[in-house]
Amino acid sequence: MQSAVRLPTPPPLDTYPTFSTIGRKRSPPSRSPSPVRWRSPPRTLNHSVHNFKDVDPQRAVERDRQMAERLRKQTPEPVKPPTEEEKQAAAKAEYEKLLNSRSGGTYIPPARLRALQAQITDKKSKEYQRMAWEALKKSINGLINKVNVSNIKHIVPELFTENLVRGRGLFCRSIMKAAASSSGFVSIYAAMAAIINTKLPQVGELLVHRLIVQFKKAFKRNDKAVCLSSTMFIAHLVNQQVVHEILAAQILLLLLNKPTDDGVEIAVGLTREVGQHLEEMSGPIALAVFDQFRSILHEQDIDKRVQYMIEVLFQVRKDKYKDNPAIKDELDLVEEEDQITHKASLDDDFDVQDKLNVFKFDPDWEEHETAYQKLKAEILGEAEGSDNGEYETDDSSDDEEAKEEKELEIKDQTNTDLTNLRRTIYLTIMSSLDFEEAVHKLLKINLPVGQEPELPSMVVECCSQERTYSKFYGLIGERFAKLNRLWTELFEQSFAKYYDTIHRYETNRLRNIARFFGHLLSSGGIGWHVLSIVHLNEDETTSSSRIFIKILFQDLAEALGMPKLQAKLKDESMRPSYEGLFPRDNPRNTRFSINYFTSIGMGALTDDMREHLKNAPKPAAIMPPAPESDSESESSTSSYSSYNRIPDHVRRHDLAPSASDPGRIPARVLLQLLGAHRQGVKDHIRDRPHLPDRHVPAVGDLVQGLLALHGHVEAGDPQPDHTPGRSPGRAVHRFGEGNDAFRTQALVHRLDHGI
Repeated sequence: MQSAVRLPTPPPLDTYPTFSTIGRKRSPPSRSPSPVRWRSPPRTLNHSVHNFKDVDPQRAVERDRQMAERLRKQTPEPVKPPTEEEKQAAAKAEYEKLLNSRSGGTYIPPARLRALQAQITDKKSKEYQRMAWEALKKSINGLINKVNVSNIKHIVPELFTENLVRGRGLFCRSIMKAAASSSGFVSIYAAMAAIINTKLPQVGELLVHRLIVQFKKAFKRNDKAVCLSSTMFIAHLVNQQVVHEILAAQILLLLLNKPTDDGVEIAVGLTREVGQHLEEMSGPIALAVFDQFRSILHEQDIDKRVQYMIEVLFQVRKDKYKDNPAIKDELDLVEEEDQITHKASLDDDFDVQDKLNVFKFDPDWEEHETAYQKLKAEILGEAEGSDNGEYETDDSSDDEEAKEEKELEIKDQTNTDLTNLRRTIYLTIMSSLDFEEAVHKLLKINLPVGQEPELPSMVVECCSQERTYSKFYGLIGERFAKLNRLWTELFEQSFAKYYDTIHRYETNRLRNIARFFGHLLSSGGIGWHVLSIVHLNEDETTSSSRIFIKILFQDLAEALGMPKLQAKLKDESMRPSYEGLFPRDNPRNTRFSINYFTSIGMGALTDDMREHLKNAPKPAAIMPPAPESDSESESSTSSYSSYNRIPDHVRRHDLAPSASDPGRIPARVLLQLLGAHRQGVKDHIRDRPHLPDRHVPAVGDLVQGLLALHGHVEAGDPQPDHTPGRSPGRAVHRFGEGNDAFRTQALVHRLDHGI
């Protein structure tokens, strides 16, 4: 137990033990004050100041020298960049290591491999030639694997760009391998070999020798698959006249000499391919072969399946090999004078030059490459020049044949394509929510050449089918007309077409069409020069065309306003286009146009014509011929006597045409007509060109009412009654009584409106 007596605090010491000797320990809780603690001075790292005292100065100098030497050795020296020779050597070593390593060894990414190959630029080195050999092998294999009927004319020139003299072994091995794996493409491979044989006969000869050796080895080993592929390739080479047909005959006789099921099957397949060529080139050989087949069929004990194959072969021969032609038209690519035929026999010994399949260092590599480049230029130059190589010649001839077939192509007169196009346009318009969507969809339609007018026509037809005019179609036409000048011209052509055929449409469709073109004119979609086709006169208009013009101008006035419309029609630059609308060549046509525009409420447009008619010289009156008979003189006397009986209050209105209304019929004419007989009325009107001839039958009995409506008789003037003793047909009726008033108003309406 601790004592309860308080111990005195020890006196401070001059020195304290270091912290390394005594661990830190907390003192027990005490009520006495803490002792004063002395802190050690801060440590400073100063390597230049030594805390120890050198005993021997010489040793200190030696120690400093050794330290400097050690630091100098540890500092790396600057590395010099490798020279070009060192780079080449390193790349060659690494590439050689890759080539000599086992398969499945170190993997190098393609980018790293290409970079490594790019560093090797010495063409005389083995590594560079090895790289070129690998690239040649890869290129030849790729071209052979992708050849077909459609691209063979393009593949062959690419093959000639490769060094086929150096790589002829690679070519033969690759094409034989491809033919064995793809029996359906054997004819294509044979055609390609035939083209190459015309320029490089050594390549074709090597291919024939290798095929013969391959067949002989397979025949000795009883390898049916290899025999079949070899004989099929040889058969097509015989058809292409790369090798003489005697080789096919020898193979057939070998297979049929001691017939077996497999041998006969191979012989049948060979004969089906080469039979037509044998029949044409060597008839006796073909007869001998089929005689041998016949004897085998009747005498030998072979399998039923093989017997059936022989029977089918005879049927093929009977059908003239129509399903097995020697050369298909699309593969007949070599001209007869360019063909080079090799003669080879099964009894000959051939050197297949297997060493050409592997890489071999060539010390004269550059010279051989230069020589082939010249040969390639010569070959391709003949193909591209005036002589036209076989594949190029065939290409042009095929193009000509295609053009001829296209010209002879039967045209569908039922207009099915046109109907489908119109249906597409109609459905596109009907399925659109607004005009912008419709235009966007219509622009995506692939219109055939020459069928562009169908689109504006369908827009107008769709517009005419509506119950009332929809601005939706006008906006479509406006957008198209402003997109391209082509559509502007097509809509202008549509205006001319529909104006010429407007009489075929009923009133509602006519109204919609007129408002559609009114929108295009007012919006600037089409030019106002299209109005030049309108000739507003009695002879060149119909009731439908007059209604069309009326609705068209009413829509223009509504859209532009009358002042702007007047300014548009008074434009001096466009005046030649408006000569048909506002004619001034003939007073009769001028009056017709004035009356027409006045009747539709647009008399303001006729001010210039009224002024023109006012200032125009009056035509000279043509006097009727002298009467030749008593009856005619009596009729004339009666007419003038009737005129003399006209009251003075009516006669005083014998006036000339007024300036305010040039279209008003002069009172002088009406007063003369009033007392004339019907025959006299006709004569008088025919002598006056400003009165239409078709009004003659209706004027005689209605002149009095006509006077009143034209203002020549005042309302308060008395009217003459029926005179006793006069004929009822020549009586002057009171205006407004009975049916005469209705007839008079109808006549005036027809005269005013030019109907």
